[in-house]
Amino acid sequence: MRSSMWQMAALVCGLAAAGAAGPAAAQTKVVVSIKPLHSLVAGVMAGVGSPELLVKGAASPHTYAMKPSDAKALNDADLFFRMSESIEPFTIRVARALPKHVTVVTLQDAPGMKLLPRRTGNTFEPHVQDAREGGLNRHEHDDHDHDGKAPDGHAWLDPDNAKAMVARIEQVLSSKYPADAAAFQANAQKLTADLDALAGRLQTKLKPVVGKPYIVFHDAFQYLEARFDLNPVGSISISPDVAPSGKRLTDLRKKVVSLNAVCVFAEPQYDTRLVQNLVEGTTARTGTLDAEALALEPGPDLYFAMMRRLADDLKGCLAPQA
Repeated sequence: MRSSMWQMAALVCGLAAAGAAGPAAAQTKVVVSIKPLHSLVAGVMAGVGSPELLVKGAASPHTYAMKPSDAKALNDADLFFRMSESIEPFTIRVARALPKHVTVVTLQDAPGMKLLPRRTGNTFEPHVQDAREGGLNRHEHDDHDHDGKAPDGHAWLDPDNAKAMVARIEQVLSSKYPADAAAFQANAQKLTADLDALAGRLQTKLKPVVGKPYIVFHDAFQYLEARFDLNPVGSISISPDVAPSGKRLTDLRKKVVSLNAVCVFAEPQYDTRLVQNLVEGTTARTGTLDAEALALEPGPDLYFAMMRRLADDLKGCLAPQA
């Protein structure tokens, strides 16, 4: 893994040198790492341009390996938006190797973001109330912190954080392309109003499932849970890259029964047989949650579609008759 990351960084440097020999081809000058962020950037850029997406299809940013075409797109860009080094670890060395004209914008650092600490342990129900009552100050920790204190990076799942990111996106785009600043500002204002309306609709939809216990595949949803007062009682896997042990699965099966967990949720990129085996012999139902919109087509509407689908999938499993 480390060797491949160094090779990709070298590739980026090589492309930078090649690009210096002549002008870059006319193309999109804004690149975004993952679909939820791409949707927000596309919304702010509506009518002006279209950002390029790196992690396409059902690929996961946690394990993504860059292609030469990705490196070229980044080398030719003016701006590169990412969430954080923990969400997109492939960007760590690559970002350091990019030419100076490429501005890397880490949206986790946007002013106004409310960040929550990562939850740890075999199950995390003791931490749920702490997450609801407050989060980390955005300057207390960052993704260079490898002692386990870095915040949970899935912050886009709170519409309030999405609004903070939209404000940062608009500010960066307006600074880079001042001739289009008025359009970016108008788009950001509309997007912010739409996000407020979305939050209201999600609050209404999720009200019937407040307090119902459930288990997720990995702990990627706490921003959604904290924002809408949901009740997760554990995750199958501590990390999306680490398979759960037999002991962990045994402990979770006991918890499904003892806490009367209504649902156990899979994720689209993982084998659903693990979830089916976990609920066998219990009364729990199974569902699927997609925190990164892996199953959706990219575009300015994706963020809204992703959040609505998450609410639908939660309600559909936790309160199917409601």
